[in-house]
Amino acid sequence: MEYDVVVVGGGPSGLSAAIRFAQLNKENGTSYSICLLEKGSEVGAHILSGNVFQPNALDELIPDWKEKNAPLNIPVKKDKLLFLLNKFSIPVPAFVMPPMNNHGNYVISLGNLCRWLAEQAENLGVEIFPGFPASKLIYEDEKVVGVQTGDMGISASGDIKQGHEPGIIIKAKYTVLSEGCRGHLGKEVINKFNLSDNKDPQHYGIGFKEVWKLKENIHEPGLVMHTNGWPTPFDTPSGSYFYHGENTEAYIGYVIPLDYKNPSMSPFDEFQKWKTHPAIKKYLEGGERLSYGARALIKGGLQSLPKMEFPGGLLTGDNAGTLNFSKIKGSHTAMKSGLIAGDHIFENIHNDIETDITYDDRILSSWIYTELHKSRNFGPIFHKFGALIGAFFNAIDQFVFRGKLPFTLNNTVPDHECLKKSSEVTKIEYPKPDGIFSFDKPSSVYLSNTNHEEDQPCHLQLKDPSIPISVNLPMYDEPAQRYCPAGVYEVVRKDGEDKFVINAQNCVHCKTCDIKDPSQNIKWVTPEGPGGPNYPNM
Repeated sequence: MEYDVVVVGGGPSGLSAAIRFAQLNKENGTSYSICLLEKGSEVGAHILSGNVFQPNALDELIPDWKEKNAPLNIPVKKDKLLFLLNKFSIPVPAFVMPPMNNHGNYVISLGNLCRWLAEQAENLGVEIFPGFPASKLIYEDEKVVGVQTGDMGISASGDIKQGHEPGIIIKAKYTVLSEGCRGHLGKEVINKFNLSDNKDPQHYGIGFKEVWKLKENIHEPGLVMHTNGWPTPFDTPSGSYFYHGENTEAYIGYVIPLDYKNPSMSPFDEFQKWKTHPAIKKYLEGGERLSYGARALIKGGLQSLPKMEFPGGLLTGDNAGTLNFSKIKGSHTAMKSGLIAGDHIFENIHNDIETDITYDDRILSSWIYTELHKSRNFGPIFHKFGALIGAFFNAIDQFVFRGKLPFTLNNTVPDHECLKKSSEVTKIEYPKPDGIFSFDKPSSVYLSNTNHEEDQPCHLQLKDPSIPISVNLPMYDEPAQRYCPAGVYEVVRKDGEDKFVINAQNCVHCKTCDIKDPSQNIKWVTPEGPGGPNYPNM
């Protein structure tokens, strides 16, 4: 199949790129073709985000979004910041951290917004194919000329099964990679074309989310609460969110940076423990947990931002790393990057020449760069000084200097190199889940509606199958057992030997293993479509 443009990924950046290109197509009376591939069962099925949404990019893309019934129904009414200690909390004045001022923003489900954006795209003529993961890039003369979708109907042993369908090659003049954080094709082009030369290594966190139904007398629509501090140690500056949305639902979650040091840390259990704090569980009393999910987020910021244009295509949104970490927001910057991509591609295709202005030039002259420049020291300060002192210095940076300190800090150590050996740390013991506020991984994964065809090649590939037992187990007690939020990895004793077991059917596509494995031995690739979670209202 041939198109003028193929977009990989139905998140906010990919949909914005497709919509903007289609808008220009319509305005100019042209008929350039564009399609969008989404690996989930539907657009929105794999989308997970807090989400307090800043609508400025949506205002630019679809100015009449209110008349078109975009699902932005709960404006933020109140910001609340807390620093948690073991048994109590300390209120932090909201004005101390200007980026956390959410006046004019909305508490939303990003998955539902993406579903709505997909409708707008289809109305403009964009062809959307859910359930078709782009598994390979197609190259000609060292240029990306399209993608190949994954094969269907291959067994775990590599045999052809009944109903086999080979992948489809989709060629295009432009390939837009909008896969979200740690996209496997994005990772490939960044390495192949050296897009991150002279940049800090990229940095990540793992974000958890649960949707709760709260008691009506407790629910406060539009309340936005953030915390940091307890339960993680001060050298692991984590944070939480608690957003009161519509229909007496709350979106709650926890973010832990993946540069944490103690290999016995379990980010999942830290999140479950956080919910037992008196300042948190008072909202959850008598409530019901409706859904669960987890996803890595990209937070390296300006110092880690790669070149976003490569021969034959563009990186957009979190595939490159446009999230503003000081705001804990990336949807608006992702959408803006997609909007710019649509403009850039249409101009080049329509004029049949490549303009002197590159996509990266357009990004650097936009408000994306302005935001990322103001927040450029936010992550490195926390990495250097930890949670408590880091919060103090970040308050000075953001409140006093408004992000305009006359220097830029760097964080040159990749997240996977930060783990200490098990023998060098105190093992963290976690309480058993109470089944009221805290839960185990199996019951949580069940709420993510995750499903994969079991008889298929494993999409969690080991470069060297011996490393988990021969290297990671003796040095780090094999941390994959704990950093994975879905119980995918286990070490079991069988016939007197330790065995590394991969339960790939549990995978929620968070990409944490691809990032945090200390030996960089795990490679995440796309499974058979449309496998993975099916997040409702996330």
